[in-house]
Amino acid sequence: MKTLLELKNIQCRYDGQIAVDDLSLHVRQGDIFCLLGPSGCGKTTALRAIAGFEPVSAGEILIEGECVSRPGRSLPPEKRRLGMVFQDYALFPHLDLGDNITFGLRGEDKSERRRRAEELLETVGLTGYAGRFPHELSGGQQQRVALARALAPEPRMILMDEPFSNLDVELRERLGGEVRAILKARGITALMVTHDQHEAFAIGDQIGVMREGRLLQRDTAFNLYHEPAERFVAEFIGQGAFVKGTLEAPDTIVTVLGVIQGNRAYEWPRGSMVEVLIRPDDIVADAEGPLIAKVVGKAFKGAETLYTLEMGGGERLLSLFPSHHDHAIGEQVRVRLQVDHLVAFPA
Repeated sequence: MKTLLELKNIQCRYDGQIAVDDLSLHVRQGDIFCLLGPSGCGKTTALRAIAGFEPVSAGEILIEGECVSRPGRSLPPEKRRLGMVFQDYALFPHLDLGDNITFGLRGEDKSERRRRAEELLETVGLTGYAGRFPHELSGGQQQRVALARALAPEPRMILMDEPFSNLDVELRERLGGEVRAILKARGITALMVTHDQHEAFAIGDQIGVMREGRLLQRDTAFNLYHEPAERFVAEFIGQGAFVKGTLEAPDTIVTVLGVIQGNRAYEWPRGSMVEVLIRPDDIVADAEGPLIAKVVGKAFKGAETLYTLEMGGGERLLSLFPSHHDHAIGEQVRVRLQVDHLVAFPA
């Protein structure tokens, strides 16, 4: 599969400060790539540089092998053949949905524009809505229209800037799945930036975690969760807590919770002090379990309940119990460790 977008060691400055530093990545044809990170990490600046709205002060950006950005040269946004989906939908309130979608189609006659609008409205699940206006739609429907408009000129790639952040959580997750299905069905390449890991997990084939302008790790959602390469990634992705331990062997760590033997080997000297990441799914409810913990917090999540447990040494950890296990605050429960993915960092 060929590479459609490539960033080579780009740097971007914003108000004199470095916002993106030495960023390299590639997106293959047909893939959906997500840039994920906290506010201010540089992900939106990187997106704007790809779109042509921001210059690069170092490095270069290539689309289908053509250099579109380098220091002192930038191909205008309208010549890059990229579609944009914004956070605030950016629909024209005085135009109906058909005209909103086909706004960027110059040179097409009216009947062809209307046919294209109807086709795209069907694609995004809004058949028959061409004559309606943006104010008649819900937020989720407006965002689908924004996607249809971005698809109308048949761009080489779609760029999405926090596209679901104005929607409530339930709608955000559902629409994210729908947008992924639409893009995949049409073989559209896309790059999305978001601060929401659930969005990134739901949509991205590959996810890049950014911090302070730099890309820390690029991987699948599964590997980012179970095999984080840096402590920041471990803390930013998912939930969990760290427990102190001592490296007994490359794949064995002794902790106050017991001996943890995992699926990876570390090259630190034997006896090194480390901290082990314990995820909620690493602590399993077991009436015969060797560890006793006190329930100090609980959050019902439907099929599961997330408990905050205080261990004998004062450590506080999270654990997911099946929701039919209903334990009161202050109650003692028995658990066991089941750490299938060993993740540790120097203390």
